[in-house]
Amino acid sequence: MADEFAKGLGVMMVAGLGWMVLSGWYTTPGFEEAQLVGAPPENLDMYGQIALVAREALFWFAIIGALVFWVLIPAINRYRGDTAEDGD
Repeated sequence: MADEFAKGLGVMMVAGLGWMVLSGWYTTPGFEEAQLVGAPPENLDMYGQIALVAREALFWFAIIGALVFWVLIPAINRYRGDTAEDGD
């Protein structure tokens, strides 16, 4: 169980850091205004648009990746253990 927790924490930290960096670059208009969740600029080039797509992907990867390692995999392992005991 500890290895699943460490993997989930690693996924959340790395993807969260990537999301924070891209959010700081593209959606922080100023320190006095909304930080990390402000409106993105409207006239971006191709790389800026790719960065905004990567920002959204990193956000969902952090949440879903952590839930997979913290909830889904332990539940599957527990289910396999319960069914193996029923078969014996």
